[in-house]
Amino acid sequence: MSLNIILILLALSGVGGVALGYVLRVLIGLAQRGSVELDTKRKLLLAKEQAAKIIADAEFRGAVIETERLAPIEEREEKLSAREERVASREEFLDEKENEVRMREQEAIRVKNEAENLAVQRSKELAKVAHLSEEKAREELFDEIERAHEEAILLRLQKLAANGQERLEEKARAILTTTIHRLGNAVNAEVMSLSVTLPSDDVKGKIIGKEGRNIKAFERATGVDVLIDDAPDRITLSSFDPLRRAVAKIALEKLIADGRIQPAKIEETVEKTRAEVAEIIKQKGEAAAYEAGVIGLDPKLVSLLGRLHYRTSYGQNILQHSIEMAHISGMLAEELGADVNVARTGALLHDIGKAVDHEVQGTHVEIGRRILEKFGVDKRVILAMQSHHDEHPYETPEAVIVQVADAISGGRPGARRDTVDRYLERLGDLERLAATFEGVEKVYAIAAGREIRVFVNPGKVSDIAMHTLARDIAKRIQEELKYPGEIKVNIIRENRVVEFAR
Repeated sequence: MSLNIILILLALSGVGGVALGYVLRVLIGLAQRGSVELDTKRKLLLAKEQAAKIIADAEFRGAVIETERLAPIEEREEKLSAREERVASREEFLDEKENEVRMREQEAIRVKNEAENLAVQRSKELAKVAHLSEEKAREELFDEIERAHEEAILLRLQKLAANGQERLEEKARAILTTTIHRLGNAVNAEVMSLSVTLPSDDVKGKIIGKEGRNIKAFERATGVDVLIDDAPDRITLSSFDPLRRAVAKIALEKLIADGRIQPAKIEETVEKTRAEVAEIIKQKGEAAAYEAGVIGLDPKLVSLLGRLHYRTSYGQNILQHSIEMAHISGMLAEELGADVNVARTGALLHDIGKAVDHEVQGTHVEIGRRILEKFGVDKRVILAMQSHHDEHPYETPEAVIVQVADAISGGRPGARRDTVDRYLERLGDLERLAATFEGVEKVYAIAAGREIRVFVNPGKVSDIAMHTLARDIAKRIQEELKYPGEIKVNIIRENRVVEFAR
């Protein structure tokens, strides 16, 4: 029994030991498990702290990088914002200015309209009071304004006339002086005599012939009229054709020298003389073209040019006049930068119409234009020659040059001569024409008819009206009178104020 108890106790002790061991084991396991979990939690906390630090560090670096990246953009945005503000302020300023300008324009338009309305109203009132038409009232209004501001207008006109006029005249004077000095040839007025001197009265009888048959044969062969009774020792030849006069003069001199004067001999001598004169004409034309430096002209045109050798104008040989003009025109064209060849040719051919003006109707300018067009002369040459008598407008610089050269050549001292009757007639025409204008009291033609002095009534002609009067007189002279060179118009207005001191 005791053994059983002992066995039971031993069994119980074993079971208790096993249970204790299990409990201890469980306790030990629990203790070990708790320490592992703590270590795990500790490590986990440490890892979280490291992760938080890494994240914070990354976020800080990212913020720095973002700040660095966004800094230029922000700076540009600030600049753009400032620029936009400036543009906006400028637009606002421009809008204000535009509004101000618009307001000024509207104000100016309003003032202009008011002025026009006042002028119209004043014109109507003037017309109503004075019983005048609106056009007449407007004229009186303008006259009133002109009188009120006459001094200012006159000063302005004088200033405009003086500003540049002196420089232009000085330059033109220098060019013309240089041109004339470069030409420097002698001026000889050639006289183409229309009479033949007879050695004795017996020769006059031979020329007349029996019952006048010789003189009739001579007139029939030459086409000129023979006047015998004008002078005892000379015979005068009369014809509108200068070439016929030249042929008749040479043929008659040959017949007188030969002494055999009869119809058959007259016809033979006249024919030979015509052939000689034709050859002279050809040679004169070729020599003139060569001397003037003009080449390429049609031979027939050169022959027409040579006929000018037998034509004179106021005692000046036209062919020599044309050659001289060609030289002057060429030098003027060089100075002014114009076409020298066109100017030379236009000057040489400017009077070509005078070679046949007794045979063809029209002025010598129109005849010359038709001749040059027929021979196919350059259009620029025609434009240059057609204006030398102001019959056509000046379309090219060469046209002005030819006109100036014509005035220089014809106006040089001793170049031309005139009869006393024609001279006095021209002076009278000048004085009578100027005296027809209103306000003119006295007119004097001086300087051989190249200048007129017009004295006007100061009460009828104002200082401003003097300019208009001078232009009108000069225009009338150009349109109605014929004269060589140019005529200067002087208007003289004198005011005298008298007062007595007592």
